[in-house]
Amino acid sequence: MSLLRYKPDFFDHLQEVTLPFDDGVIESLTAGDLVSLNGTLYTGRDQTHRLLEEMLDKGEELPIDLKGQLLYYVGPSPAQPGQVIGAAGPTTSYRMDKYTPRLIELGLKATMGKGSRSQPVRDAMVNHKAIYLAAFGGAGALLSQCISEAELIAFPEAGPEALYRFKVKGFPAVVINDSHGVDFYEQVKNEK
Repeated sequence: MSLLRYKPDFFDHLQEVTLPFDDGVIESLTAGDLVSLNGTLYTGRDQTHRLLEEMLDKGEELPIDLKGQLLYYVGPSPAQPGQVIGAAGPTTSYRMDKYTPRLIELGLKATMGKGSRSQPVRDAMVNHKAIYLAAFGGAGALLSQCISEAELIAFPEAGPEALYRFKVKGFPAVVINDSHGVDFYEQVKNEK
């Protein structure tokens, strides 16, 4: 069932956020904020993270500059004729936790997926002013409609887990961990 069936004005309440992030935007977002992402983001899952880590360990230059960027944990399905991309729903974020603090230290400002993050990732977000967003799980087909361009950037051997550049408009998400150390999942749990 469509989210719009229950909350037809849902998308009217999203805070517009331009990607990559301008100075000061990260600090202005708080846990629980509903946002609409517009601009360019990058994608990557387990294999992309492993390959980025290998490059860093070898002292090689990464295929993208991470400063100010958002990395979306997604492995999109193949596009059908006439589509830019297939379903583009989030994958579970904790699988990338062992790599994430290092990428945040290099200037990555946001990650997006589903599920909670480990304490080392949360600490890195506070120390380096970054955030974690949750995309809506189970809505991959809907989310793909917010993607107007998809370009393979690196690691084609990783298939759908390769590094892509997406141009997005009106991509909905929720701030789960803000740069001040607040966790939206914990807030909701404590309100019960």
